[in-house]
Amino acid sequence: MKLKTLSALAVVTSLAFASSALAQDAAAGKTSFNKCLACHAIGEGAKNKVGPELNGLDGRHSGSAPDYNYSDANKNSGITWNKATFLEYIKDPKAKIPGTKMAFAGIKNETEANNLWTYISSFDKDGKQKQ
Repeated sequence: MKLKTLSALAVVTSLAFASSALAQDAAAGKTSFNKCLACHAIGEGAKNKVGPELNGLDGRHSGSAPDYNYSDANKNSGITWNKATFLEYIKDPKAKIPGTKMAFAGIKNETEANNLWTYISSFDKDGKQKQ
């Protein structure tokens, strides 16, 4: 009986830490997004800057943010943004999309890149945070 109780307690504790870790990932991603702020905006009222606004990036086709002047490389890349594609891209944008206008060296740290994706993908196309 004690073993079952301890096992149940371990599962509940693990779930609590897992959900807490997700919240920390988004918070860390928000901090990491400060590297992006000079060129990109996200959230309610976000507008294109040097780079396109990033609301609703998850599932969006590359080169499709309204009223942004993309490079032909981005428009013709055939990319639909998702976690795997973003993580590959953010390591070295010019390697993933040769000819992109994005002048950013990339984020090589896998944890930081994952946290950044967690934050960016938490916004819907209207700039509201998903529940």
